[in-house]
Amino acid sequence: MTAPGEIRIIQNHSQDSTRWNDFEYRDDDIIISTWGKAGTTWMQQIVGQLLNNGDPNLCPNILSPWVEMRVPPADMIMSMVNAQTHRRFLKSHLPADALPWSPKAKYVFVARDGRDMIWSLHHHLAIATPALWQVINETPGRIGPPLGRPPEDPRDLLKDLVEDDNRATIPWPLWSCLRSWWAVRDQPNVLLVHFNDLKTDLDGEMKRIATFLGVNNLTTSQFDAAVKHSGFAWMKEHADRFAPPQAEQVWEGGAKQFINKGTNNRWMDVLSEDENKSYLEKVEKELGPELAEWLKGGRLVQ
Repeated sequence: MTAPGEIRIIQNHSQDSTRWNDFEYRDDDIIISTWGKAGTTWMQQIVGQLLNNGDPNLCPNILSPWVEMRVPPADMIMSMVNAQTHRRFLKSHLPADALPWSPKAKYVFVARDGRDMIWSLHHHLAIATPALWQVINETPGRIGPPLGRPPEDPRDLLKDLVEDDNRATIPWPLWSCLRSWWAVRDQPNVLLVHFNDLKTDLDGEMKRIATFLGVNNLTTSQFDAAVKHSGFAWMKEHADRFAPPQAEQVWEGGAKQFINKGTNNRWMDVLSEDENKSYLEKVEKELGPELAEWLKGGRLVQ
């Protein structure tokens, strides 16, 4: 992509990218995008903390809606975001080429090793109650097949991803999403962040994110508070501020399970050598060596 912009429409059981067509950008808007289970909620908290001086009472689940999600109705979401007077930070799971583009808005894309995402996704779907499946698959207006329930073993879910990321058990395609954001990584209003780097150097990554967003007014104590409130232990303790309001109905264990472990490498002692090899070969084939290497380990210098 030499110039970012919407060139495809994505509509499925969970998403309708055409909802963004009614979105009116403001020059300081922030769009947080991920494939899913890559640190979306974490980045919403990080950005919210940076914008609000480390406020411990911030509730990203209210302030930062998922715009293209089919539920709730589009007019409700648009009314809410249009009424917001603070600097807006909005959530998306769309690839870059399915988003209307503003050269003045800021886009933060978060990536994570596919194996870690699959393990997190498996937990997320395995604890889903019938209410979640009903909302996703039975809300009127669904386009395409329903989202399939995950196999019992996360290794089989990874196999589905490797063999065909259009399978019903995979919420939406991964490889094209990663390629689309990688293609625009040199745009001045795009920042790529890796889950691993947040894990190993949260303080440093938050400084990098703050610089990108033009947030330069925090005192040392405010920034330290923002880092503290963006740590996994703190977020787990206050999980009700990050999970969707209906979490108790749609996941066994509610908000505490929505914010689960935040750890990597749970697959490491589980995958066979052949299973791991198949995954790595698929990643390089789909993404090329440079993007494949970054996806695996992070630490991209922009």
